[in-house]
Amino acid sequence: MSILAKPMYALLAIFVSVIVFTVAVWLPNLGLIYVVVQKTAVAEVMSLLWSLYGAIGTNFTLISASYTVLIAILFGINVALLAYYIKRARGGSSIRSVSSTGAAGIGGLVSGAFGIGCAACGTFIFTSVLALFGATGFLAFLPFGGEEFGFLGVGLLIYSIYVLTRKINDPLVCEIT
Repeated sequence: MSILAKPMYALLAIFVSVIVFTVAVWLPNLGLIYVVVQKTAVAEVMSLLWSLYGAIGTNFTLISASYTVLIAILFGINVALLAYYIKRARGGSSIRSVSSTGAAGIGGLVSGAFGIGCAACGTFIFTSVLALFGATGFLAFLPFGGEEFGFLGVGLLIYSIYVLTRKINDPLVCEIT
């Protein structure tokens, strides 16, 4: 992970991780945030937004808080690695290699987004998608009540990071046989 030792990519990973974590924590409170933004002063809005970070301890179970933090961190690392790989690959790799690795990276990012959720709401995106089809009761039949998607998101992000690091370590030229 020497890529994350480079300041630009480390900052990108941290920035994306903070954004993903913020979205995960603020998403269950969007209605409250909307009402407060309309009716109060900026200082009070900022105070509320800051205090909502404490929701990770109250709205989330220990397991869901753990994989939410993990997803945010892995998401940031994945974005930084993908940015590095695409920048490096523009200089000499085939478009097929860039597109397949890019697809793995984007697949990891999407799966991570599906896994973010809290104890009260379940997984945000997946629950919303199921609601479109009237199938939210499906989550009740799962052994962990939908937290499986958080585990799946962590696993797929780790796999995506693995694929990206392997591709980054591969030489950009073809081997001579």
